[in-house]
Amino acid sequence: MNNNAPLIELEGITKEYPMAAETVRALRGVDLAIGGNELVAIMGPSGSGKSTLMNIVGLLDVPSAGRYLLDGRDVSRLAQSELARLRGRRIGFVFQTFELLPRQTALQNVMLPLTYTGGPRKRERAMESLKRVGLGDRMDHRPNQMSGGQRQRVAVARALVQRPAILLADEPTGNLDTRTGEEILALFAALHREGQTIVIVTHEPDVAARCRRVVRLRDGLVSADERIIPGPEGATVSSQE
Repeated sequence: MNNNAPLIELEGITKEYPMAAETVRALRGVDLAIGGNELVAIMGPSGSGKSTLMNIVGLLDVPSAGRYLLDGRDVSRLAQSELARLRGRRIGFVFQTFELLPRQTALQNVMLPLTYTGGPRKRERAMESLKRVGLGDRMDHRPNQMSGGQRQRVAVARALVQRPAILLADEPTGNLDTRTGEEILALFAALHREGQTIVIVTHEPDVAARCRRVVRLRDGLVSADERIIPGPEGATVSSQE
């Protein structure tokens, strides 16, 4: 078990969307706690609620009911301006499609979040973040001058530049070939060893197997929560919670 105090605490989270004459219940009462320095995969079939859950954890959406405590603070009912401020400082996002500005260099793309939240040493911090993901020699390259793996590394560097408490990755290897995907997963593993909390939304079992915990959703509820314990010769043993 993780002995750290929970960084993320979800208590009875529900999310409903009005649609025509009916109400869609995307989440139906999710209870979930994630501690600091966990590497967690969120899995589930289409319509299971995993994207809705990620949006709530990432402060992109608010629950219809229930409480969300982020580092002990109830953020469930914050105003949009407060959510945006907290999101910018505490959460980093990595997307399947990279979401880089094509006319900007890698360095400019990584600096972008700092232009919104301010703070000193923007250029130096962006350079440090790119070096951290192994792209110290690609700072002046634009996205079309880089491979898919390099572009995803830029996206990771951009997500890390604010030194966020949580790194949320949505299908981060979905647009990459197998070898390049392995490189990105190795990067996440290295970041996790450095103390970064990482939550990966994925439908790929191979990606989930690289995590230390797998939370499975079905029909808007947590259907399984498994700890992955490294075993001999690289084997893993799952313990159901």
